[in-house]
Amino acid sequence: MKEGFVQVYTGNGKGKTTAALGLAIRAVGAGLKIFIAQFIKAGDYSEIKALKKFSDHITIRQFGQGRFIKGKPTEEDITAAQKGLNAVKSAVSSGEYDLVILDEGNVAVTCGLLSVRDILDIIAIKPESVELVITGRGADPSVIEKADLVTEMKEIKHYYQKGIQARVGIEK
Repeated sequence: MKEGFVQVYTGNGKGKTTAALGLAIRAVGAGLKIFIAQFIKAGDYSEIKALKKFSDHITIRQFGQGRFIKGKPTEEDITAAQKGLNAVKSAVSSGEYDLVILDEGNVAVTCGLLSVRDILDIIAIKPESVELVITGRGADPSVIEKADLVTEMKEIKHYYQKGIQARVGIEK
């Protein structure tokens, strides 16, 4: 790509990761190479299974313990996030990837796994030709300011409110 931008998908509504993965699929169709770092998440989600079919174009790695973080994160949580941060820095600067996605990057900041400075540093080292996408609710205002495109997913109504759990193939 000639010119890559910084995109942020945030807000309390459903669809931030889905939008980023849709962009990744579109990028594969154009022959681009993609690196996806999933912060906080761990496990064999349906998207992991699907994206493995595009392993010649998409590298996806998980850097989490696979659980919600309430309160202070554990050392294991922080170590996993730092490994993810280092992997993202390498991917962004490697020249190998056209699109780099930090899935739940904003949430990693909110939970204290990464700092806002960490995210801003990644934005700062991003080569002009790399597209960078950061997902997750609670995007910091300074990250929003640095981004070229910001989409806020707004929850109007959600079936979770009726007690419906995450469903395989739809939410997980």
